[in-house]
Amino acid sequence: MASVSYPARGAEGLPRAPWMTEGALRAFLMDAGFPLDPALGPLTAGQVGAPVHRTGHLLPVIVYSHGAGSHRGDHTVMVQELASHGYAVITVDHTYDTFTEFPDGRVITPGDVPMFPRDFAADLRFLLDCVEELAAGRNPDVDGKPLPQGLVGALDPRCIGAFGWSKGGTATALTMLADRRVSAGLSIDGPMQPTITADLDRPFMMMTAVFTRAAMPDVAEFWTHLRGWRLNIQADGAIHNSYGDNATLIPQAGKILGMTDQQIRDWIGTLDPARSVRIQQAYPLAFFDLNLRHRRGHLLDGPSAAFPEVKFLP
Repeated sequence: MASVSYPARGAEGLPRAPWMTEGALRAFLMDAGFPLDPALGPLTAGQVGAPVHRTGHLLPVIVYSHGAGSHRGDHTVMVQELASHGYAVITVDHTYDTFTEFPDGRVITPGDVPMFPRDFAADLRFLLDCVEELAAGRNPDVDGKPLPQGLVGALDPRCIGAFGWSKGGTATALTMLADRRVSAGLSIDGPMQPTITADLDRPFMMMTAVFTRAAMPDVAEFWTHLRGWRLNIQADGAIHNSYGDNATLIPQAGKILGMTDQQIRDWIGTLDPARSVRIQQAYPLAFFDLNLRHRRGHLLDGPSAAFPEVKFLP
């Protein structure tokens, strides 16, 4: 299952897009041990089925890979921020290592089928094929479901980036090594395992927290093979769950469930949730703007007074 987020127009009156479908969210909450009603699941800033906002220019594309045992909505904060700035972002559920619901109501959860970063990368490369289908005016939906108005023919298959969290960060690197259609990649605390020893000659940025070059030999080894533009940033107080929607959703769930402040910190670290959201909105956008659109700002030049918690690691 995959979703596409994009700049929209004429969305008035359309339903808000859920963070997850109800069936997938029910399984996800049960697995996490959160006794919450899935019918009250969070809604996003997107609206389902809105027409694409066409400006006469094709939309640059970014594909997203989630972490182990997660789902395609896990970094909606980043996805919708990118879409609001003119990107088409395609997110995918890596079947058998995700919580996902199919159109016939089947719910698949992480199970007994082993999934490795290269399997995730194969899914991303399949998405790239779907991008080319859409760009060529064809509908890649397996059931032939009608697509939102203006989506067919709106994407630019020559301007593609990728990002992923955890295992998805590793998959992003592997995708770029296997497929030159991806011009720039972002890893969000990816462990880069198994060890990557091939050189990568295109722009790559790492937002690290736990899987750092200092703590992880595999991440340090990968860094030495980055031959193009590269950057490694890290936010003070961040842990593995700090970069993602958990940063804002866990405190909300914690209030309902009566979690202590320490329990919430154990989930998301000490990085302030509101600051985490701003970091997630600003830095990926600056990275893709620079390396896909060649729009040079100053945020990636070095430490910023606007984001004092973000460190640049040489």
